[in-house]
Amino acid sequence: VSGGFGLRLTDRGTVKRELIRLGWPVKDEAPLLGGEYLDVPLRTAMLDGRDFAPRDYQTEAARSVVGDGGPGSGYGVIVLPCGAGKTVVGMVVMSLLKTNTLVLTTNVAAVHQWIDELIDKTGLTADQIAEYTGDSKSVAPVTVATYQILTWRPDKEAEFPHFRLFRARPWGLIIYDEVHLLPAPVFRVTAELQAVRRLGLTATLVREDGAEADVFSLVGPKRYDVPWKDLEAKGWIAEAVCAEIRVDLPENLKIPYAVTDQRNKYRVASENPLKRAIVRQLAENHPEDRILVIGQYVRQLEELAKDLGAPLITGKTPNGEREEIYGSFRRGEVRIIVVSKVANFAIDLPDASMAIQVSGSFGSRQEEAQRLGRILRPKKRNSYFYTVVSRYTVEEEFAANRQKFLAEQGYKYSIQHWTEEELNAAPAPRLLPERTI
Repeated sequence: VSGGFGLRLTDRGTVKRELIRLGWPVKDEAPLLGGEYLDVPLRTAMLDGRDFAPRDYQTEAARSVVGDGGPGSGYGVIVLPCGAGKTVVGMVVMSLLKTNTLVLTTNVAAVHQWIDELIDKTGLTADQIAEYTGDSKSVAPVTVATYQILTWRPDKEAEFPHFRLFRARPWGLIIYDEVHLLPAPVFRVTAELQAVRRLGLTATLVREDGAEADVFSLVGPKRYDVPWKDLEAKGWIAEAVCAEIRVDLPENLKIPYAVTDQRNKYRVASENPLKRAIVRQLAENHPEDRILVIGQYVRQLEELAKDLGAPLITGKTPNGEREEIYGSFRRGEVRIIVVSKVANFAIDLPDASMAIQVSGSFGSRQEEAQRLGRILRPKKRNSYFYTVVSRYTVEEEFAANRQKFLAEQGYKYSIQHWTEEELNAAPAPRLLPERTI
């Protein structure tokens, strides 16, 4: 090649990734493949008869990725808060590119949500859309799959058998939903798919493993980003009130906490039994809110579910049972559900207006943003986001780190202190400005 050097097509992504790690981001202007034609018209009315049209920012976001079709366009990442309609952005991109599309997302519930949304808001028919999961492995012009099925293999030394999905059809577009969660094996195969148009969707590009550069080099640069508070001001996402409630460890846990190792300190603090009383009182003080209680440790969540008389969803809950519980919550038959880390992922619970976080993945900023996002679907009332932490423990430090991303987005946390004696004497309030520091 005159003035340069040649690369194998399959090495394109690997070279881009290594160069960005060296501080040399690549402007990739090599041609992209068109894929097989597929018309994806957007409806003007949804199946229930309500009008449908993409919001201005959703159309702008889609066009920022599609570009003019020339060199350097057709790939990139869109950053929008949870509840702002990232799925609609994906559908607008599909309608503009008119090509076979592979959608990758986090779990089976998210797969079903994508399929329902596509049928509700586009002219695609059910036989043009397929599900590729552990439950069903079909391929159609639009196929929606989970990262989990793609990264499954019979043992650690084996190949990934479901990577064949990437070659199953002449895909013209691959959509990476919740791209901040892209698993390492999918990164590797994405490096070989640089000739295909790519769209990443996420609420935050924060990755605790520092792999944001891999997302930029393999999926594409950030093309569109809107501050969360801007969309809140325009009514596109709910206004959220954030509070951190700090509670002392009970006397019988203070010495065990002091003498245990650093990692176990976090678990002792996270499972502080006094948190149960706070959760019960918060639920009582918000009788009109639809509540998600979110945590990390199953034993703690089982106790809370029993306290509240609420259904529990963990990673071991069968998909069918999860769908039933989510459906009951959406229909208003259940007011409170207790959920583990599965709530970090793409789950559409539009009426959820309050979240109580009792434990999490150490100082994960990404997880904090995802959990707040579960209650940001636009609604007439404010949303409430409570984090309950053990005072004078490592949990305070981790909570401060978790809140950094949302603080940068303009969210403020009021902080309340509660002792064991105060808990026994009075109910915990929604917010007490005079106790806030």
